[in-house]
Amino acid sequence: TNPAVQDYLINSYLYWIEQGASAFRIDTIKHVPHRFWKIMADRIREQHPNFFMFAESYDYNANFIAQHTLPKNGQISVLDFPGQQAITQVFEDPESDFAQLKDYLHLTHGPYHNVYDLTTFYDNHDMRRMNASDEGFIDAHNWLFTTRGIPVIYQGSEFGFMRGTAEHAGNRNFIGQETLNKQANHPIREGLIEVANIRKQLPALQQGLQITHKMLGDKASFYRVLQTEQTQQIVLVLLNKSNQTQPFVIDEMLQDGSWEEQLSGEQQEVNGALRTQVEPHGVQVWVLNAQLVQPELLAAAQHAMRYK
Repeated sequence: TNPAVQDYLINSYLYWIEQGASAFRIDTIKHVPHRFWKIMADRIREQHPNFFMFAESYDYNANFIAQHTLPKNGQISVLDFPGQQAITQVFEDPESDFAQLKDYLHLTHGPYHNVYDLTTFYDNHDMRRMNASDEGFIDAHNWLFTTRGIPVIYQGSEFGFMRGTAEHAGNRNFIGQETLNKQANHPIREGLIEVANIRKQLPALQQGLQITHKMLGDKASFYRVLQTEQTQQIVLVLLNKSNQTQPFVIDEMLQDGSWEEQLSGEQQEVNGALRTQVEPHGVQVWVLNAQLVQPELLAAAQHAMRYK
């Protein structure tokens, strides 16, 4: 790159940050050499150390897109395309298995510099809308807003707009304010608001380590753990993507104490096991605000921390 042109481009980025931009989405990052993004990222972080940048590297190979996240290449987050592929396969198909989502998470031994910085999604303007039922969209949101990464929702998908259509066959159709107003109480949107607000309230869902408990069939259970000087929080997430109420008995890696479920307000004084039932296509988010001392969960968190 011509140094003068390079300097002009980077100064233009700095200008927009000074105008109030809170983050950058970098389009088609893979078509510009890593060396430019390294120079650009270093320049920006000299003045704005915590400025967030994520990029589109449209590829389903995790080892390929992970190269952008490495410090030597600028340490820029990416849209999680392998995750998008797995998520649509699972939530478009009622017969799918939560176990199909395990591999893309890369919670340990993965290729990414920090898997928790990835932006997670199931569709956007460059691909077909997810072709799921209302319940499939609800299940996908319950998953996205409780698992690792930073969720990104494409406008219109909160009410299943033009679901299943490709980017030039309906996906990009004009929505309009009148349509948005009519869909204000759509069940997909109502469920999305509910789970998004839970995430907004819980630092462990935003920043915590993810530790799998069990993912099998229509049920998933996992922990999110955040232990800092300011916040000691343990979250247990329970997901049910079936059409029937499902029982959950959690007695592995579970710390005793006073747990509270965030949507219902139910409380349980746990001594060895937590027992509950999750409604069809439902989510429960149980919280214990305490220092982590449970031996198995503590060991799992310490192991996971090596890869964050």
